[in-house]
This record gives sequence, structure tokens and C-alpha cells, in this order.
Amino acid sequence: MIKILIIGSKGMLGTELVEVFSTSDYKVYKADLPEIDITDSASIQGKLGEIKPDIVINAAAFTDVDGCEEQIELCHKVNGQALEYLVKECNKVGSTLVHYSTDYVFDGEKEEGYKEADQTNPQSQYGKSKELGEKNLQKYGDKYYLIRLSWLFGKHGNNFVETMLRLAREKDRLEVVNDQFGKPTYAKDLAIRTKELLESQKAFGIYHITNEGVTSWYDFTREIFKLAGIKTPVTPVTTDKFPRPAKRPHYSGLINTKLPLSRPWQEALGEYLDEI
Repeated sequence: MIKILIIGSKGMLGTELVEVFSTSDYKVYKADLPEIDITDSASIQGKLGEIKPDIVINAAAFTDVDGCEEQIELCHKVNGQALEYLVKECNKVGSTLVHYSTDYVFDGEKEEGYKEADQTNPQSQYGKSKELGEKNLQKYGDKYYLIRLSWLFGKHGNNFVETMLRLAREKDRLEVVNDQFGKPTYAKDLAIRTKELLESQKAFGIYHITNEGVTSWYDFTREIFKLAGIKTPVTPVTTDKFPRPAKRPHYSGLINTKLPLSRPWQEALGEYLDEI
């Protein structure tokens, strides 16, 4: 039986990972605060030394993009420095490490999107902290899968879909940004694809896993409302209508050149809405 440690097991992605890997082939160990603190090397050493997992999946992150602009030190510790601690301890016990990064490591200037080997150039503290994590993973790691994702939504945490459904109940009409483009990613699909990647024993390195199809936040909202039968009017606006502390990439479609493509985001969204 393969021993797998899922860090961040209470989060949106972590919860799905626990469910997907809970089969007869795996012994799943769940870890989250307070039982493990990835910013504390002693905490990591204790947990990995105790379990000696074959695989470690790190689904823990500081994901409040605007909050990262205010809590820069903490954000860089969680998303960046922690990877040095994790990788070094994985090397000691012989674990394969799976780590998740983001489209925000790119500057968002390429309309055609970004491939796995494209140069990173983050424009926010969140993006910079995730880039630091990527660099530490590649600098110190031997056996790792670095998976970039974008626009994550799922059942076990706050996300854009939930926010739009709530706002539709509270407001007579909505304005949504129409000049930021990316690929929505369903947490359940990402967890399944992570398992497939590990079991296929692909070469270690960087992978892009999202649902397929590029959209804007405005068109994403329209599809949410269409599938949910919501009639609230939605008006497209530009990013400057809603000034935010962190700069968002305009074009952040992640291009997958290494794996079979996932299903379209519209199909995944429909399943998600049915389930909730």
C-alpha cells in the first residue's frame, strides 16, 4: 500500500484529494493546521519523519491574493520559503512531492496563453511568493511534480462561483470584469488528474492542469447564471472599475502540452452546480 501525506487536507483542493486517493491502493494521512505548519521546518521534519510517506501532496497555500499585498512576509513564508523545508525533508525520506502553483506567476501579457516552459514574470506579491516556491522546488527537489492551475472552484471552500450565486441573491444587477481571461479549474477534476499523473509515472517536472476553454470572468458569470436558472442582469466592465491592491493578469490561459486535456469547464461547472 502506498503511503500518501496530503498537506492542507481541510481545504477546497485538499478535501477532494483525500476523497480521490481513499482507495485500497493508498494509505492516506491527512495533515493541516495545527498538526503541521509548513513554515516551520521542525514541524515538517516531525510529520514526515513519523510517517515516511511515499508521496507528499502540498495543497496548503496562502491564497488571499489581495491579502498577500498586506501580509507580504507571511505570504512568502507559506507559498515560497516553506517549499525549501518540504523539498529537503522529502529528499531525506525519499518521498515524491506534488506541489501546486498558479497562473499568477505569469505577467498576463500573452493573449495566446502560457506553456509549461514559458518565462515567469509575476506582477503581484501572491505571484511572486508562488514563483519563489517554484524556484525552491526546482533548486532543491529531485522527485517532484509542479502543477500550475487557475481559477479554482469547488465544493469545500469559498470561490468565484459561490460568490456570484450569493451576489445574485443580494443584488438587482451585477457588474463583472470582462478584460481578464483564464481557464476555470474544478477542484474535483484537478484531484482526479493529479492521481492520474502520479499513476502514469510521467517524467518529473512542470505540468499545467485546468479544465479546457478560455473565458472571461463576465462570461464565466453568464454561464453560471444560465446553468443555475438565475435571471439577474450582468453588465461587462473593465478591470479599472474595481481597483484592487493586487494586479491581476489580463491573459492567463495555461496551455497543457504534456497531458491529455481535461473536459471543458462548462461541463465541470454544470456537475458542480448539480452537486451543490
